[in-house]
Amino acid sequence: MLMKPVYHNHLVERIRRLFGAPACRLQVAALPWHRISTGIEIMLITSRDTGRWVLPKGWPEPAERLCETAAREASEEAGLSGSVDTHEAGRYFYLKELSSGEQVACEVLVYPLEVRKVAEKWKERRQRTRKWVSPGEAARMVNEPDLCRLIASFGAAHGKFAA
Repeated sequence: MLMKPVYHNHLVERIRRLFGAPACRLQVAALPWHRISTGIEIMLITSRDTGRWVLPKGWPEPAERLCETAAREASEEAGLSGSVDTHEAGRYFYLKELSSGEQVACEVLVYPLEVRKVAEKWKERRQRTRKWVSPGEAARMVNEPDLCRLIASFGAAHGKFAA
């Protein structure tokens, strides 16, 4: 099911550009999900630096379709594979702190990934924790308000789920 993109901060981004602030950098995230008897669950992972709950995400590679970036990041960061949607579920904005200490504004395009396989060993298994949770719980666990709304909306569109 195609979701409406989250537009909440697009006005902020337009104002930022109007007044000469640096443009947002683009990242891509996977929204990993699977069906259970009561609806769906979302997989969240911990970030490597702060340990907060996030979606698998990263920078697109040249000549890589954005949905393929989402699938690659889910594989590398969480050991997940499955069917990635070619249409984004939405987008959100956040400030990323680079290794230099500089903060950059990022716009993150989010692509649903229906998980078919969860690997026992994967590239970043020693650096991250992963957890299946209901969409309601996932929305409460992440820090970015637009991402909270996106996850809640995605969960509601896929039927009943356990809170």
